[in-house]
Amino acid sequence: MIMDRHQIEEALAGRGMVLFVVLLSSFITPFMSSSVNIALPAIAKRFSLDAVTLNWVATSYLLSTAVFLLPMGRISDIYGRARVFASGMAVFTVSTLAAGLSYSIAMLIIARVLQGIGSAFIFSTGIAMLSAAYGPEVRGKMIGYSIATVYTGLTAGPFFGGWLTQHYSWRMIFLAVIPLSTAAFLLTLKTASAEGKCVQNCRMDYTGSMAYALGLFLMIYGFSLLPGRGYLLVTAGFCMLAAFVMWEKKSLNPLIDLKLFTSNRLFLFSNLAALINYAATFASGFILSLYLQYIKGMTPEEAGLILVSSPVVMAVAAPLSGRLSDKVNARVLSSAGMAITALGLACLIFLTAESGTFYIVVSLLILGTGFGIFSSPNTNAVMGSVDRSAYGIASGMLATMRLTGQTISMAVVMVIFSVAIGHVEILPSYYKSFIHAARLCFILNTALCILGVFASLARDKNK
Repeated sequence: MIMDRHQIEEALAGRGMVLFVVLLSSFITPFMSSSVNIALPAIAKRFSLDAVTLNWVATSYLLSTAVFLLPMGRISDIYGRARVFASGMAVFTVSTLAAGLSYSIAMLIIARVLQGIGSAFIFSTGIAMLSAAYGPEVRGKMIGYSIATVYTGLTAGPFFGGWLTQHYSWRMIFLAVIPLSTAAFLLTLKTASAEGKCVQNCRMDYTGSMAYALGLFLMIYGFSLLPGRGYLLVTAGFCMLAAFVMWEKKSLNPLIDLKLFTSNRLFLFSNLAALINYAATFASGFILSLYLQYIKGMTPEEAGLILVSSPVVMAVAAPLSGRLSDKVNARVLSSAGMAITALGLACLIFLTAESGTFYIVVSLLILGTGFGIFSSPNTNAVMGSVDRSAYGIASGMLATMRLTGQTISMAVVMVIFSVAIGHVEILPSYYKSFIHAARLCFILNTALCILGVFASLARDKNK
């Protein structure tokens, strides 16, 4: 069908609106995550938290996001991605306000759980909306812009989060985001009102969704309780996920088509590479935030300035590697990025109480370069490996790998901190134990990232 000039202008305006709201949300959520990391010592002081409970301020958000991602991706394919996206922005905005007004640690963690649910709506639809709006010839470039915006949020988070925490309060981190999330919600309503269903004559697999969500929750929550009573929960989680797979094989409307994994090598190993990459890297910001403020005695603002070095270089590398991935095999780019990331993590193994600022910054720059080179091509590979009708579920699966990896990363830190430090506040008498625990985390993460290089190389050479 040939479009006239007016129709072409409307189509371009619609694509521009999609790009703008996706970029805005791509900034808000990582800004919140990295800001909260820098504010953790202040939150711990306000509520008198030990190291393990403090970890739950970050982990509760990740856990709830991971559990709801895949079902939300499927719902967005059925009922409309923009509608789900707008609903997520509404939930995220209200829960962010609740977090900023929290008067107890229980209220704060509940608000963080609700933030995670809202983010699941957003993460499962954002990349899918971009992939549907832009063709494969420029999809990598658009994804690169989105990921660069994510890293811009990660860059701004430690700096502005540290400044707000030091000069005002940690509560201002949450309250400052509300105008942006409200604007994203209102702009998305316009897109949602004109959107039809993305998939016709298809029903939601509620039984499969419940089995998946419960299995993932038990598994990840169990990891967080290791080495104690978590083994039973992890086992129960794996059993529930096995039951989910068996159900999906016979379901008429499965939550996810398992053929994406059994017959789509590119989809399988690209998602596996994402899971490993995030599991190996995410907790680094959490550990270094505590290290810089407790061990080095820096203010939140000073620690934030150090931590921005990694996301700054990510923001530069991501759009370049995204554009390059439209022409070069993602296998080559992503594997190279993963290898550079492993080098950055290896540098942090030698962290001591006497380590200089220059050494830390250089390590973060290497880490950020590798991550920026890896992310855009890997995302482009996942979205390019499926049919247009499955963009929502592919986006949801990729986001699930990211959030599951991040949650596992924090769970590993929680286990190591529980063993090396215990359920106590991080006082000077425990600083030596903290350094030992941090170095052990970086050793494990480096080894995991090296394993990720091989997972990345295992994908199809010809696609």
